[in-house]
Amino acid sequence: MSFKENDCQQLTLNDAVWGLTERENRMLQKSWATHFADKIFPLIDENKFACLYSEKASRPNTPVNVIIGALIIKELFNMTDDELVESLMFDIRFQYALHTTSFKEQPLSDKTLSRFRNRCYNYELTHGKDLIHDTITELSMEMAKLMKINGQIQRMDSLMIASNIKKLSRMELLYTCLSNFVKYLHKTKEDDKIEGLERYYDPKDFNQVIYHQRQEDYADRLAGILSDANSLMEKCNGSYDDVPEYQLLVRAFSEQVFVEEDGSLRLKTAEDGEMNSTILQNPSDPDATYREKAGKQHRGYSANITESVGEGNSVVTDYQYDQNIHSDSDFLKEHLDATDKKPEEATLVADGAFSGEENRALAESKNIKLVTTDLLGRDTKDIYADFTFSDDGKGILLCPAGNQPKSTSFVKSTGKVRASFNKNKCENCPHRDQCNPKISNKTSAVYVSKASHERAKAQRFTQTWQHKFLGRIRNGVETIPSVLRRKYGVDHMPVRGKIRTKHWFGFKIGALNFRKLLKYSSSMDNCAQNA
Repeated sequence: MSFKENDCQQLTLNDAVWGLTERENRMLQKSWATHFADKIFPLIDENKFACLYSEKASRPNTPVNVIIGALIIKELFNMTDDELVESLMFDIRFQYALHTTSFKEQPLSDKTLSRFRNRCYNYELTHGKDLIHDTITELSMEMAKLMKINGQIQRMDSLMIASNIKKLSRMELLYTCLSNFVKYLHKTKEDDKIEGLERYYDPKDFNQVIYHQRQEDYADRLAGILSDANSLMEKCNGSYDDVPEYQLLVRAFSEQVFVEEDGSLRLKTAEDGEMNSTILQNPSDPDATYREKAGKQHRGYSANITESVGEGNSVVTDYQYDQNIHSDSDFLKEHLDATDKKPEEATLVADGAFSGEENRALAESKNIKLVTTDLLGRDTKDIYADFTFSDDGKGILLCPAGNQPKSTSFVKSTGKVRASFNKNKCENCPHRDQCNPKISNKTSAVYVSKASHERAKAQRFTQTWQHKFLGRIRNGVETIPSVLRRKYGVDHMPVRGKIRTKHWFGFKIGALNFRKLLKYSSSMDNCAQNA
């Protein structure tokens, strides 16, 4: 299939719109479809996706801008693929939004959508490039311009996203991995490998082994599963390394099972080590990881939202997506690394989990003021904010009283700077009690780190009206996770795996932003009518 740009963008003489009554046309112009058709659809860059198709002359692709637009609208109305295709065939609003009112036959089918998503998945798997993210964020920036949001103030927050998988006990996990590989061998007619293990491809056996036996028999049942798994892996060693079912069985066994010196098998304990949040949770989603946060267990992924804020409105201008063991601090660092230096100072507001001297310094290098609310960790002395440090943070230039030290040295083991002063400079200094210098016969010395200096400045800033104002702004971003859960079902996505769920998440962000644009446009229309 070769790539071809969509050249059917204008109304024709045979266009379905010409058949509408005046009243119908008036209602169409007031609907969401007109906003999408006029403001979103023309901005979708099809050429970005040319890499998904063959360069050889062949049957042309379904218009990519129609597919992208349809997948955003699908999330807008929380539809299935079939419901979307049906709506496009019979609802002129959908056709108008996607510029297909002139098409003799609507171009989408459920296979069209699934094949496109697979193309994007395989491309990212091979090249590490997320075309969906690039498209959604570009559209988001354009929507921000339409809403007159300049991006000078941004806020950031993360959310846990549950993988659509069942919580498995360790025995259930091992049984399932073994059963999946046995089923694979049975399907490929390699029954000689699974002689004596036939029960594992019987759909009734799982319940019989896991649930329909006495608790006292647990040890025997587990021992049987471990023994069967071990013997099958020994029999198949090296022959099925490229088979996903075999890979997951080997992974689960190595992560969960300890082999004693005498060859006996048992489940690993905390004392054995090697068990962490990255271990397999369910073979249905090998990418999902485990994390405890705020007293709750999470299996799946984590997303980070960057929202640009205007006067009374906002739009999500960037998002990140990773395993849920990815920290907020890492999300921020990656965001800043990918951000160009701002021509004018911008402000990024986040909670205390995003703080850190490294991130603050990185933000500063991009001309971004990082403001973190709810600082984590212990408070430090306020006086430290008044020391003047060298650019590299390894020297003190001036003390709070304005005195220049006789000498400074950097203590690598503690990260502190030792600043030495004449004794008389500190003895009668009004800041003595706060600095608490170590005074000797001729000199006095203070030990202050650049990290303490920055934290003291951050603590002092929390008392200002600017910080309180920005704190109220940051609170607004906390509504996004709630909306994504309630209206867009991020915890119940019909796909699994990091890349696939990330792509679906991206379209949900596109729908969320379009709804924000609709609300903004509606408020502008009301203002115009009342003027």
